[in-house]
Amino acid sequence: MILSDKRILEEIEKETIKIVPFNRDKLGSNSYDVNLGKWLATYNDQILDAKSHNKINYFEIPEDGFILYPNTFYLGVTDEYTETHAHVPFLEGKSSTGRLGIDIHATAGKGDVGFCGHWTLEISVKQPVKIYKGMPIGQLIYFPVDGEVELKYNQKQNAKYNSQPDKPVESMMWKNKF
Repeated sequence: MILSDKRILEEIEKETIKIVPFNRDKLGSNSYDVNLGKWLATYNDQILDAKSHNKINYFEIPEDGFILYPNTFYLGVTDEYTETHAHVPFLEGKSSTGRLGIDIHATAGKGDVGFCGHWTLEISVKQPVKIYKGMPIGQLIYFPVDGEVELKYNQKQNAKYNSQPDKPVESMMWKNKF
């Protein structure tokens, strides 16, 4: 079951969902539209190592836009800071974004109950496309949780992506033991 617009507003009122900045015009019938933040990043190295801390290079999207190219993997970020304390948030691309050939997440479209932060986007494109900071990039949908959550994401000591800033965050796979 997905939360409706009225239920999202109720949960915001109860502070189980937080979206900053919140704009009522971005609330759809069962989703909330999020915008692209001003920061992008790319990895410094051509070959990434899952056991190493792969460093990234940040750059700000210029006012007149930035062209994304195929075969380059970009990390972006939502302009919105979100918190979700009683629901499972999913971030999906907007159909208008997809129709430009932009994918906003490779695998990480689901958040955890207790996630607090800006969403890092895993961006790739099918053909060159010019993007702009502040453009609509995705939509959040919320699912209720069946049962009580024992330990929320923001309470876990090993939560690698909690409190994500307004800049993209690189993979923290290297912190796993394998």
